[in-house]
Amino acid sequence: MKLLDRYIARQYLFNVLALTVILFSFIVTIDVSLNFNRLSGISIERLKAQGVLDPSALRKFFFTVYLAADLWWPRLLQLFNFMLGFVLVGAMGFTFSQLVKGRELVAVLASGLPLQRVARPVIVIALLLTGVQLINQEFIVPRIAPLLMRDHGDAGRRFLGADRVPLCADAQGRLWYAKSFDREAGTLQSVWVWERDAEGLATRKIKAAAATWRDGGWDLQDATSEVRQGSLGPAASTAQPITRLETDLDPVALTMRRSESFSQALSWSQLNQLLLRPERLSESRRDQLDRTRWGRASIITANFLSLIIAVPFFLRREPANMAWQSVKCAPVAIVSLLGGVLGASAAIPGLPIPLAVFVPCLVLAPLAVAAATGIKT
Repeated sequence: MKLLDRYIARQYLFNVLALTVILFSFIVTIDVSLNFNRLSGISIERLKAQGVLDPSALRKFFFTVYLAADLWWPRLLQLFNFMLGFVLVGAMGFTFSQLVKGRELVAVLASGLPLQRVARPVIVIALLLTGVQLINQEFIVPRIAPLLMRDHGDAGRRFLGADRVPLCADAQGRLWYAKSFDREAGTLQSVWVWERDAEGLATRKIKAAAATWRDGGWDLQDATSEVRQGSLGPAASTAQPITRLETDLDPVALTMRRSESFSQALSWSQLNQLLLRPERLSESRRDQLDRTRWGRASIITANFLSLIIAVPFFLRREPANMAWQSVKCAPVAIVSLLGGVLGASAAIPGLPIPLAVFVPCLVLAPLAVAAATGIKT
């Protein structure tokens, strides 16, 4: 049985990798073909900026390919999390179709083993790949989240670990802006702060090379404060040194502002930290983040249940037309997988979010039990 397990597991893992590569190649090829002229123009501009005034066609082509690869490698890591459920079911169909074609399942039955035993290595590999998905979702994608926000014009540029802080206000009414924000280190680079007095007659502009969060405020480095008196006509200004600003706009609050654009890329712990600050979140935003957090567990569970539901279509006692079995399995698998995704993102009135997102799993669970126990063997 160890020999049989290794054989099936190797076949299934190969099919998973092959199907993943095919899907990724298909998606990247379509995007690059639609945006090739734009990427080519960007590559020419970048080469000229590097001092290459007349680049050759071959050099422009390879630099364009580099820009496309640099743009898409973080996107593919995130896409892996979304596509894994479909890949697991599709690879299972290919694996068992190969076993049926080679009459290998007949040999398994002739040895006195049930067909459920053949599905064990597939289930084990699916669980291991789900573990890889969790590691990717919780530890890898959150670290490259700024790279996911780039468009084709930003290809080749690095925002890893830091990102721009858009103009935002704190509780004191001050406006903050920074060219770079590193949440893990709790630092800002190239900081500007604007504030007005109560009457609106004086404006203070603070400029600092860097800032570090400590005990309820930002410690400023090489900072100066310029106060301008008057709102009309020429204004007198005086520069004053400043070393610290107390504010409620801490790294968690800044992450909330950034999470508006890539909350799907945040880890479970980061989402928890955001939800621990309910005063900075609207009720709808808080529900959305909570649904995103619990929805990940629901989608993973629905993917696994969908795989079990699809197994009986291909794990058959007698040889059959696998193309027809695929046609019959496709709507069932698609509805099961998409049902898990839609159920995790749609609000169900009257149910708390940790329960509502698992409603598709509650529907799929008895179907999976029936499918697993109904295999003819």
